[in-house]
Amino acid sequence: MRRIKISAISYLNTAPFVYGLRHSEIYKHVDVVYDSPAKCAARLLSRDADLGIVPAVIIPQIPEYKIVSNYCIGADGPVRSVAICSSTPLEKIERLYLDGESRTSILLARLLLNEYKGLFPKTITELQEKEIDPSDSGAAYVLIGDKVFRHEADFPYIYDLAQMWKEFRNLPFVFAAWTAVNPLSDDFCEAFNLALSDGIGKIPEAVAEYKPQIGEQEAVKYLTENIKYELDEPKHKALIEFWSMASRYRS
Repeated sequence: MRRIKISAISYLNTAPFVYGLRHSEIYKHVDVVYDSPAKCAARLLSRDADLGIVPAVIIPQIPEYKIVSNYCIGADGPVRSVAICSSTPLEKIERLYLDGESRTSILLARLLLNEYKGLFPKTITELQEKEIDPSDSGAAYVLIGDKVFRHEADFPYIYDLAQMWKEFRNLPFVFAAWTAVNPLSDDFCEAFNLALSDGIGKIPEAVAEYKPQIGEQEAVKYLTENIKYELDEPKHKALIEFWSMASRYRS
């Protein structure tokens, strides 16, 4: 079996996937690199990886892509780790600072503000974490992953993007899905899915290995209550809906 290069997002929500892979028989046949969502997408677009957990908005732009797993990073209601953190109520936001690590979250935020709420704040890209200022009146920040955990207590207003999408479209949301750009054997895909499934079934062990900043008990609650890993039919429907709407927002 040839070695498969895998790009994995280095956030808490992927810890069960990583744990499952590390403790599986196929781990000896893969090379795993850990990236931000944007870097993971770039690796697949350049074919620097065979397989990756790719931000949803990028998937249709990948030539000859194939979603190869029964699992994803999804939510069906509040996700907690993808949010607009604001010093002011939503309708008073003047400037929206965007986290460049995830184009999916950027586009989702713009789409929801424009089409669901009818709001059009000025958007500013390439946010650096050191620039986050909760005292800046009129400013709001699209934050993802562990950044939300670090900063959510600093802001009086937190708007969960997965919950807003659920209210807007009555659908779950898929933030990232396992996508391949090179052919993979059926045997590998079966073993890969089994490894992911095993990791999802051992979330406390995965959390203990990840050593999260928010504490193990809180992390287990987040992964079991907020993150929905199964890529089921409603999530496939949500992907199609999001891709259709997001196509109007690509810059």
